[in-house]
Amino acid sequence: MNQINIQHYKTKIGKLILGSFDGKLCILDFEYRKMRKTVDSRIKKNLKAEFVEQDDKVLKETRKQLDEYFDRYRKKFDIPLLMVGTDFQKNVWNALIEVPYGETSTYLQLAKDIGNEKSVRAVASANGANAIALIIPCHRIIGSDGNLVGYGGGLPIKKRLLKLEQSIL
Repeated sequence: MNQINIQHYKTKIGKLILGSFDGKLCILDFEYRKMRKTVDSRIKKNLKAEFVEQDDKVLKETRKQLDEYFDRYRKKFDIPLLMVGTDFQKNVWNALIEVPYGETSTYLQLAKDIGNEKSVRAVASANGANAIALIIPCHRIIGSDGNLVGYGGGLPIKKRLLKLEQSIL
């Protein structure tokens, strides 16, 4: 059986779970989000792997870069990623990575970015399935009306992250 190294990491915005597989980060997520079991099951099943509490180089580097991000020294992450999902989800997540630090976009704009304007609901769903928070910045997606909408870490944390990013600019 393959192994996903995991570590729990307490940050300014709450407890995160970090996971790496084969030298790449595959989980950076809120420990207590509603979809925790669903996300974990999908990743374990697709990688045919089990979670093992073990530290490694990728997880250490992720913690370092997260600290730099929260201390406002880092705007872009430089960690090898392993996105675990469908091709459609990966398309959405790659488009999310392109949303610049300190800026926001909408589900509709994201759907247009991947060339599938009619897929707004599916884009929102893929956004919610993102297991690599912050680095794949789903917190930068807001409703078309400008309101904050759904976030795995909860709306108060989404608001804090957007504020953190905008206070640098």
